[in-house]
Amino acid sequence: MPAVTVENPLSLPRVSAPADARQRPVLHVATAPQGLEGEGFPVRRAFAGIDYRYLDPFIMMDQMGEVEYAPGEPKGTPWHPHRGFETVTYMIDGIMNHRDSHGGGGTITDGDTQWMTAGSGLLHIEAPPEALVVSGGLFHGLQLWVNLPAKDKMMAPRYQDIGGGKVKLLSSADGGALLRVIAGEIDGHQGPGVTHTPITMLHVSLTPGAQLTLPWPPGFNALAYAMAGRGTAGTEGRPFRSGQSVVFGDGDAVTVRADASQESRSPDFEVVLLGGRPIGEPMAHYGPFVMNTHVELAQAFDDFRAGRLGSVPADEA
Repeated sequence: MPAVTVENPLSLPRVSAPADARQRPVLHVATAPQGLEGEGFPVRRAFAGIDYRYLDPFIMMDQMGEVEYAPGEPKGTPWHPHRGFETVTYMIDGIMNHRDSHGGGGTITDGDTQWMTAGSGLLHIEAPPEALVVSGGLFHGLQLWVNLPAKDKMMAPRYQDIGGGKVKLLSSADGGALLRVIAGEIDGHQGPGVTHTPITMLHVSLTPGAQLTLPWPPGFNALAYAMAGRGTAGTEGRPFRSGQSVVFGDGDAVTVRADASQESRSPDFEVVLLGGRPIGEPMAHYGPFVMNTHVELAQAFDDFRAGRLGSVPADEA
């Protein structure tokens, strides 16, 4: 980790917050429980235990792996439905195929992002390619669920495939942090992801002892999740480490810092920074559907059972 990097971060545009920016305080640090998803691949539930008022418009995020599969072990998900939200799958290491009942699909590998707007609904499968199943190998990524406002929940499904080479690469002022902007804007620099709900998503690698302070939209919430390593959040220096999420309060800037000493298996502190403009609508979430009311949830299940979300292609049925 990571898949997309540069030899000299100082060759990139540099970003920093104004010296008088109002720092966001740390409100909460949560530890992600571990579990299994799909056909049995390991995940960490990054937002478990965090009040939804601090997450909106985000619903959930899983860290998938990091796991080194032996031959025959790689796993994915079976065919399953979605409606009412978007999935953002960021593949850091490894490879995954995806396919849906509308004929969409593709392959994402090291540093790629697959952005699926489920909208009115579809059936979807994510599976390792046969070659990876035979050989085994490293598997590591994230999947983020982003809610859609009521007016967009029944829009037509769509995909964005964002190759690793398309992410916006930036550096901190001293070159100690490498930023990969997947979506949203940081200090005037725009990521490639096109969102219905305004969000910012970036993957940051901080070298030991490095500090990063970024301007952050006042109307957005702010979250940090550590994928590897250890460090602190906020100017108050609240400790957090791999598998922990940070909830920030109000302000104009966020700060994270890497400890001077890191684990040998992860030389840098790897952090995902997330923010979004809260939708502020009621949310009804059950399984693969995210709607505004329980009546709409019941309709989603009825539509799925009646085949109105699509059907598994004949060559895979």
